[in-house]
Amino acid sequence: MANIRHHLIIKASNQVVFDAITTQEGLRAWWTNETDAKAEVGYVNHFKFGSEYFNEMKISKLNAPVMIHWDCINGPEEWIGTKLSFELENKDGDTFLRFAHMDWAAETDFYGSCNYHWGYYLESLKSLCETGKGQPFEGE
Repeated sequence: MANIRHHLIIKASNQVVFDAITTQEGLRAWWTNETDAKAEVGYVNHFKFGSEYFNEMKISKLNAPVMIHWDCINGPEEWIGTKLSFELENKDGDTFLRFAHMDWAAETDFYGSCNYHWGYYLESLKSLCETGKGQPFEGE
């Protein structure tokens, strides 16, 4: 199994980052503006990227303001069955984010593309939390 991992420091509190990765408003501001999300274990978040690409993530674990885990239950074939985690640690008032997108079947070209895009969107998350402005997918 292949895993994508990104670690970054965000100059914002754990609560600010947690809200950005768990609330509909937050997710719309850094990942995709076509988001239906709720911070509730068992809830299925829906993320849409234009007319053809989407994914559905079931919240499997939630511990405010330090962690959320998603299980991908629908979307691109290579994503189905993968697991995502956002783990937050306070570091002198900043947040150390450990992101993982785990259990990929193989390191395919699509996996490589997703690794790149996760880096881009995590930078968008960082920007949102530090400046109030992210760079989410805004449709076609």
